[in-house]
Amino acid sequence: MRVAVINYTGTVGKTTVAAHLLAPRMGDATIFAIESVNQTTSDLGLESEAMKGEKFGVLFRKLLMLDSAIIDVGATNVEDFLDRMIKYEGAQEEIDFFVVPVVSGGKEQKETIQLVDALAGAGVSRDRVRILFNRVDNDVREEFAPILIYAKQRQTCIANPAAALYETGLFDLLAAKRLSIGALMADETDYRERLRTIDKGDAKAIAHFSDMHALKLLAKAAAPQFDRAFAALFA
Repeated sequence: MRVAVINYTGTVGKTTVAAHLLAPRMGDATIFAIESVNQTTSDLGLESEAMKGEKFGVLFRKLLMLDSAIIDVGATNVEDFLDRMIKYEGAQEEIDFFVVPVVSGGKEQKETIQLVDALAGAGVSRDRVRILFNRVDNDVREEFAPILIYAKQRQTCIANPAAALYETGLFDLLAAKRLSIGALMADETDYRERLRTIDKGDAKAIAHFSDMHALKLLAKAAAPQFDRAFAALFA
């Protein structure tokens, strides 16, 4: 499966979704960071290949040889990415799904609708454009009514309310540690035990071990939610 994570706005968590939701559930997917200035998946502890949107031809040739890939398209490169994709006739068919994360702000929802319209204009079919509701506080239907109404009326994307990630604070904490959730869950260190045996005068180590223990608890609690969101996103 080859998935592009894309939106016009840079505040919806595209890189977070690529690193923490998709990468751990897509095996050995190759990750491409189409970005110039903002955070990329490499900043979150994942190996990725960086390039600019204007280099779509290079990306296209690489996708031809891959079965599994995640393309994290930064907001500063979306226009170039879409322009080049349109120029390569049929190139959009090399991307199985376009995942469009959105948060509840009015500006973000408006720009999400514009992005979906642009994808439809580029010939991307409805079933390949999937909305991911990110940083949900309580109720997807209430917080994202404009997107849900748009999706129902225009039929240009799949907007499944179950494809949702709820606000936990976990992503911000992982970013501060430059960690992916996959790396965190693979870490077998017993930080609680380390705290019991550490030099009580080592404040820096105590803070680090405490943070890591708390992060692992948060990640363990969030994992079922992520699994459900991933399944709903591609249902």
